[in-house]
Amino acid sequence: MTHQPQQSPQFFLTAPSPCPYLEGQLERKVFTHLVGGRAAELNELLTQGGFRRSQNIAYRPACENCRACVSVRILAGEFKQDKSMRRVWNRNRDLIGNIHHAEPSTEQYSLFRHYLDARHNKGGMSEMTVLDYAMMVEDTHVPTQIIEYRRRGPDSFITKKGEGELIAVALTDVMGDGLSMVYSFFNPEHASRSLGTFMILDHIQRAAAAGLPHVYLGYWVEGSRKMQYKIRYKPQEHLGTKGWERQD
Repeated sequence: MTHQPQQSPQFFLTAPSPCPYLEGQLERKVFTHLVGGRAAELNELLTQGGFRRSQNIAYRPACENCRACVSVRILAGEFKQDKSMRRVWNRNRDLIGNIHHAEPSTEQYSLFRHYLDARHNKGGMSEMTVLDYAMMVEDTHVPTQIIEYRRRGPDSFITKKGEGELIAVALTDVMGDGLSMVYSFFNPEHASRSLGTFMILDHIQRAAAAGLPHVYLGYWVEGSRKMQYKIRYKPQEHLGTKGWERQD
């Protein structure tokens, strides 16, 4: 017999587990593996269909009694900063983001560990080791980049590179229709900078400059306080039963 490679991905369903966003709810996920030569193409199709990527797995909620998770993407070309966002942008004008291959470093992990200990010391990622972090960054079969944010130096105008300590990091997938923010973290000692907001604003600007229409933010969960920030960036689109619908 001649082995025929599978042309369609196989999907699997997780067992119910406590929802990390809504108390008293159970979550289930449907997922598939992103491997092989068609991984990038499949990732784009699935992301446009409401999936998210974690390492070489694409997943989306498949909860039996809840539909609170809503996929969100920002319309980068039409986006306008409000007054609060302009203040954040101006507050961080001394930072510059440099793009690197998706390769981990000791400096990144040190910042990642500091961020988790300060912000998510009881979350599911709190026990991640340096090897776990390396897998999160490296285990990708799609176009992925690391953006490192540092202060501008006297030669940054020429070199286009920042200098000094690593202040923030974004792990980002590059797709044909936009940028998908996989994960980001920052130095919690710089809380006044609102670095989470700044990195989203920076990705919107990068997407618009590259002619990419969207920045994918993952899921907005109505009723979850820690997810409310995602609906601040207008205009945006939400994925519903009728497809992507504009939200102004």
